[in-house]
Amino acid sequence: MEKTALIVTDDAESIRIMAEAIAEELKKCKVIFLSAKDFMGTDLLPANLCFFGAENPEPPSFENLYKMLQHINLADRTCGIFSNSEKAAEYLCGMVRDSELALYPNPYLGKGDIKTWVKKVVDKGWQTP
Repeated sequence: MEKTALIVTDDAESIRIMAEAIAEELKKCKVIFLSAKDFMGTDLLPANLCFFGAENPEPPSFENLYKMLQHINLADRTCGIFSNSEKAAEYLCGMVRDSELALYPNPYLGKGDIKTWVKKVVDKGWQTP
């Protein structure tokens, strides 16, 4: 069965570049790439893996996604957080906490090899049902 990865960003150019690099590494699954402002709850349904990226903490475009993740259980799915800001990454980690998405590994902060980081998220995601 084909896995699906959902990548949601705040549309900042630096984050979009990281998201494109992540998508390049997701060759074994279908990738759904969305702006947070266009996100709808049903976008989460087919996703086995989720990636959320923002340049700044509490971006207005993430408000709908933030509210939804407070009321849904996604315990069988893996999530990767990416940003070039530690504070934005902390916000995104907090955003997914109630949903029980498995955050793995630590957020990618624009340093180091993104390929290795994506591989860790994908490998963890393939272990889930």
